[in-house]
Amino acid sequence: MTGNWLGAAALSLSIAGAAVAEPTYKLMTFSDLADWENDDHQAALTTFVETCGDMDDPEWSGICQVAKTALDARAFFEAFFQPVMVEDGEPMLFTGYFEPELRGAPNRGGEFQHPIYRLPDDYVQGQPYLTRREIEEMGALSGQGLEIAWLADPVDLFFLQVQGSGRIRFPDGGGIRVGYGGKNGQEYSSVGRELIARGTYTEHQVSAQVIRNWVADNPAEGKELLWVNKSYVFFREVNEVPADKGPLGAMNRSITTGRSIAVDPAFTKLGTPIWIEKEGAAPIHRLMVAQDTGSAIKGAQRADIFFGTGDMAGRKAGQIKDGGRMITLLPIQMAYAMLPETIE
Repeated sequence: MTGNWLGAAALSLSIAGAAVAEPTYKLMTFSDLADWENDDHQAALTTFVETCGDMDDPEWSGICQVAKTALDARAFFEAFFQPVMVEDGEPMLFTGYFEPELRGAPNRGGEFQHPIYRLPDDYVQGQPYLTRREIEEMGALSGQGLEIAWLADPVDLFFLQVQGSGRIRFPDGGGIRVGYGGKNGQEYSSVGRELIARGTYTEHQVSAQVIRNWVADNPAEGKELLWVNKSYVFFREVNEVPADKGPLGAMNRSITTGRSIAVDPAFTKLGTPIWIEKEGAAPIHRLMVAQDTGSAIKGAQRADIFFGTGDMAGRKAGQIKDGGRMITLLPIQMAYAMLPETIE
């Protein structure tokens, strides 16, 4: 998380370099939100309070102070917020992400041959750095003492970078937690799109699990496939986060299973409450909080839902590739200020 993970289903769907369209805004009412009255508003309020104190706008700061002592969560949201549909002409797409738990070791040895690297000393934010191929095939970072831990499966390492955080379990029963530390400034390329372009799969067939299986079944070609994506994520240890808390998101606060989403900050301010209406086999109508971002999350109607930690969460997240809509809850005066002078 913390800024540049690429949610599980998003791995196969993102199109890097898409232009940012001018947004449009439409006022809505709470009665327009499907099943609004049936949600657990207190759960949403608890999640909102986790990060609202970090929102630097005075209007948000005032609302946050009220939120901390609100006795009726639904009444709080209805009194202080205005639902606004923000669109950019692109259809809604929901995907999912999670925090993986992976087998690893603190030192290299045996099956554990694939390093998780921290930021190199010569790394400069915003400047292109070594590509994935140069780091993995050519060993450009070897011998610099940058290894945080070692994994047994190179595909686990790739997908750890996709998610942006994870828990590493050591053979002795111990372990560490890692979070996003930075990225190499190289362009992200979707390996799912590459498989579609080759005719290996259709768009509806590609998923994170399908990619994982294909790489495992085709080891040599699999390495080349992963190297198509030049982007590379570095990590840092985040053991200060309690085990019962979610990983750190882009606001450097723990995110909440089933209540946190990743959004495009070009359209949505981090910390904002967002009502989602996800369609598909398992519909979700729920008040979420925008607490994370991701390289693949681009557009006004684009969100990644955080499903939690571990394999079960990963399976749930990997199944999400659905339409629907999301509605932003903005402070009332702020909502009206964003509208054009003439409102139909």
